[in-house]
Amino acid sequence: MAPIQYKRARRGITERAVIDEPNVKGDREEIPPVKFALRRKRKTSSSQESRTLDEVNEAPRHPQFCHWLMKSEPESRFENGIDVKFGIEDLKALPNQTACWDGVRNYQARNFMRDMKEGQLAFFYHSNCKAPGIAGLVRIVKEAYVDHTQFDKKDVHFDASSKQSNPKWSMVDVQYQRMIARFIPLSELKTYHLQHKAIGGPLKDMALFTRARLSVQPLTIEEFNFVLSVEDKDPL
Repeated sequence: MAPIQYKRARRGITERAVIDEPNVKGDREEIPPVKFALRRKRKTSSSQESRTLDEVNEAPRHPQFCHWLMKSEPESRFENGIDVKFGIEDLKALPNQTACWDGVRNYQARNFMRDMKEGQLAFFYHSNCKAPGIAGLVRIVKEAYVDHTQFDKKDVHFDASSKQSNPKWSMVDVQYQRMIARFIPLSELKTYHLQHKAIGGPLKDMALFTRARLSVQPLTIEEFNFVLSVEDKDPL
């Protein structure tokens, strides 16, 4: 079987990355929006102050999620002269309909990618655009490995603090599965979220609203199944 060939292209997100302060809800110190590319693709509490950064970053995690939501920019936006656009149609047009999801520079988002398992499904979410929302489904086809863009000085995701001997950042490979039967806009998901907060429905704690900045987010089985059920319903 011939190896997968990846086109050099970018995928953008709305995530703002926290620099060297992992695993705390909310971002405080910001850098420009991080994009994802086709060939690849982001604080410790007082009780953790005695632990080194690497110890906190690499502490064992206990994955409880098997579904995900991954954000990318479907509209052109130039960053350091490079167009970070990458929508689901761009993924669909690639050889093998497969791409590396690189450029994640937030520790929580990175850790979620490290928890991903081959075969799991994720919603492809169009972000930072006129009509944000869920556009389709992708499958994880390669589990987390080193994101080489962190070492590329010409790349907008270059991280001078990351070392070849101890890389900070990871990426996964995703493959296009299908378009959603109808595009599910953020506004509709928010309506369901607010309704479910009041009545205890499946989207009451959806990370899209409780951890909105993250470009890679976990979904419970209940959240994932509910969103899938929405594609066959009339828009709100």
